[in-house]
Amino acid sequence: MALSLIVFAGFYPPARRAIQYADILAQAMEGQLVLLHVNRASLFDPNDLVAQGYHQQELTRQTDTAAILYQQAEGLLTTATVEVATDLLPAVAQDLAHRYQPALFVLSQTHEDRPADLLTSCVEILRAGGFPLLVVSPKAPAEHPPRRILIAADREPFALASAADALRPLLALPGVEVIVAHVSSGVEDDEGCALALRAVQASGLVEGLPTPELRGYQHAHYAQGVLAAALDTRADLVVVLARQRSYLGDLFHRSVTAQLLQTCPVPVLVLPTAASVPVTETPGFAAATGFATTVLTPTA
Repeated sequence: MALSLIVFAGFYPPARRAIQYADILAQAMEGQLVLLHVNRASLFDPNDLVAQGYHQQELTRQTDTAAILYQQAEGLLTTATVEVATDLLPAVAQDLAHRYQPALFVLSQTHEDRPADLLTSCVEILRAGGFPLLVVSPKAPAEHPPRRILIAADREPFALASAADALRPLLALPGVEVIVAHVSSGVEDDEGCALALRAVQASGLVEGLPTPELRGYQHAHYAQGVLAAALDTRADLVVVLARQRSYLGDLFHRSVTAQLLQTCPVPVLVLPTAASVPVTETPGFAAATGFATTVLTPTA
């Protein structure tokens, strides 16, 4: 099935850039676009607290918005449909992902006319639902799909959630170079770099592709380290993983992801992962382990 890119649409420059970027991406991946307009995002339906009929009145007021979005959709490179909702609720996100599966939600970074808490709320709802999401910087080039993709990985093995499988072809587009970056704090960690590459390969994310280039970076703050890696590698797309963690670990990971999504100068793709997976051997690592054992074992 073709990938559907569900773009949070609007008329201000950041949202328009997100639509342009998603349009180029959809064309390259032979997908389709869905232009989604929402006023708010919430875990709970605010219409439960207002007078009956207010929700319908608010929807009626969005008729002009929907009509203009339909007109804009006619000028895009890929087939596009329009969806309008007053609020992005978990149930709304689930319904959209089901009707347009496989789906990738695309948002724009915050700006002065779009409060940061709206982006944060949307991201939290989509992450909780296990949906892949892409946040597009207003500075992102929209002339071509990404060509240098940076995967930020750590030592831990992971398995992609089924919802992320449809994004694998993105890394296989013609001319794409893939780099794996491992960020360590305070010390050079070659072993961690090797394990990060091993985790990416074992996940199947780069299956059938040339072995990605591996680079290590030191930084006291992980998000800043990833930003430095993106700058150093001239990446035009950063891929991060939304892991299932403990409560405290999840709080830290969410804060790091939020910082990247709000400040990264290139688009950031967040891929959901499945539950923890056991460590498995990947081609090359078993041979390397055997070689190391041979070298390090003393002779009698």
